[in-house]
Amino acid sequence: MDLNKMNKNASAIMRHWDPFSIGSELYGREVLEVVAQLEVLDHPSELAKVIQTSYECSFGKWIPLEQCVDISYKLLALKFEAKHII
Repeated sequence: MDLNKMNKNASAIMRHWDPFSIGSELYGREVLEVVAQLEVLDHPSELAKVIQTSYECSFGKWIPLEQCVDISYKLLALKFEAKHII
């Protein structure tokens, strides 16, 4: 899997995730931020903190870190698959 496909798949995962139940189409900027950080981060906790902070800054609502870690594992699995590490 190449980087473009990984980003596309990661964006799809993030768009499907609707932590505030407001409609996934409202998370455009946050999805872009998370996917950009996915390219440079390799640790689930670090990526989860990016997810948590991005969504909290935009919506003023806190997401439990555990939920962010769950989604970060899915994203990192894509990344490692793209790098053929798995």
